Amino acid sequence: QVQLVESGGGEVQAGDSLRLSCAASGLSFTEYHMAWFRQTLGKEREFVEREFVAAISWGGATLYHDSVKGRFTISRDDAKATVFLQMNTLKPVDTAVYYCAASSYYTVSSLPNRYSDWGQGTQVTVSS
Repeated sequence: QVQLVESGGGEVQAGDSLRLSCAASGLSFTEYHMAWFRQTLGKEREFVEREFVAAISWGGATLYHDSVKGRFTISRDDAKATVFLQMNTLKPVDTAVYYCAASSYYTVSSLPNRYSDWGQGTQVTVSS
């Protein structure tokens, strides 16, 4: 059974940094692309569609959403079956629940439906 467990979320001020971690088990980690998505609450307090943040292929190639380029860095430690998201210069618009996801698709992708396994999420709150 695949398990993805996120940690590292919290409440910070604008301009601060956080490092998220996602520990994976139950899968051949080196054969999976890994990604981070985030989800926020809409005006009616409903969850909106998950937004792609960053992804890293099993070979180390990376993808980023334009809004986080230059601020966020995704990395992976295959020996520890863990993926990280270093988030610098955080902004209030980065406030969301951040999810780790795993994909065995033939190529790394920013599409949520390419990812078969998801963690439970970790809350990141950035105040101004």
